[in-house]
Amino acid sequence: MKILLAGGGSGGHFYPIIAVAESLKKIVKDEKFVDAEMYFMAPSPYDERLLFENNILFKRSYAGKIRNYFSVKNFFDFFKTAVGVVKAIIDVWSIYPDVVFGKGGYGSFPALFAARLLRIPVVIHESDSKPGRVNAWAGKFAKRIAVSYESAAQFFPAGKVAHTGNPVRPEIMDPITTDPGKFFGLDTPEPVIFILSGSQGSQKINESIIDILPDIVENYGVIHQTGKTNFESVSQTADVVLKDNPRKNRYKPLAYLNVLALRMAAGASSIVISRAGSAIFEIALWKKPSIIIPIPEEVSHDQTSNAFAYAATGACSVIEETNLTPHVLLAEIRRILNNSAISSKMIASTKAFAVRDAADKIAREIINIALTHES
Repeated sequence: MKILLAGGGSGGHFYPIIAVAESLKKIVKDEKFVDAEMYFMAPSPYDERLLFENNILFKRSYAGKIRNYFSVKNFFDFFKTAVGVVKAIIDVWSIYPDVVFGKGGYGSFPALFAARLLRIPVVIHESDSKPGRVNAWAGKFAKRIAVSYESAAQFFPAGKVAHTGNPVRPEIMDPITTDPGKFFGLDTPEPVIFILSGSQGSQKINESIIDILPDIVENYGVIHQTGKTNFESVSQTADVVLKDNPRKNRYKPLAYLNVLALRMAAGASSIVISRAGSAIFEIALWKKPSIIIPIPEEVSHDQTSNAFAYAATGACSVIEETNLTPHVLLAEIRRILNNSAISSKMIASTKAFAVRDAADKIAREIINIALTHES
């Protein structure tokens, strides 16, 4: 059995693919199927360690973005994608997988195009409340379509779509609540705010937090994932802002969180501030109140609709970036943390949104289709 996994070049695509791959391995082992050979096709490996640990072979593809605004890069990216499609056809033909699983994003297009041409069955998963260009196109010929948000189902053929939720790696589903404050060296018994600024880091969120940092540490602890590129500037600015503050040890900036640190931060937190990508599903599984700050719609077509779809459940509040000021953010933090009725309602609402077995459902369908194609 051969399975080709394809996705864009972001963590929002990569980590759900790893969650599905882990479920595939488990099902194959538990039910004693013929061992599955897995391949990952994308513009970059993203995390070579995780690919190696899951015995997934990397196949590089080339793909360019289609931007919603004028850019000379659109011209060059068209030719990059054309070259990537030719290479993908050759690579997919040499592998000839029994099924291709596409996670969406521009990086998955060459593999899906090759699968379409070579008549290889396709399964796709849509993470967002509205599908992107690639998945909207692939949905027309995919055998099965999984969606994270129920509202996304309307964009696909009814007989092929299922609401599965978003795949999350089992190792990060459950927070660790044993001395998480001690793990981070936080000098606080107070409620803790956990800021997820994304792998690249959000300058707007980071700046807003720094501006209100002296006010926050008066009553709360802060675990701040800044993003690798912003860590040095944020931590240095925070040192200046909190230089003579007796509560400066209530603030902990971090560039990146490994699995253990992520679970510890989730366990320590009373509220999470995040973008509106796949982290929403992790926050829901952690059962945490949250403030979601989506990337503006002109930059990301999906995050605003994702944020409001999640807010419709009652599990979070949303601050659009155009409305984000330090004082608005501080007021919203206080409104939620200082009112147990509000935070309790948000926690209760996360339970209806969280889906623990999304990866298993998708992996099961991939295997069923692969076995049919194999025979």
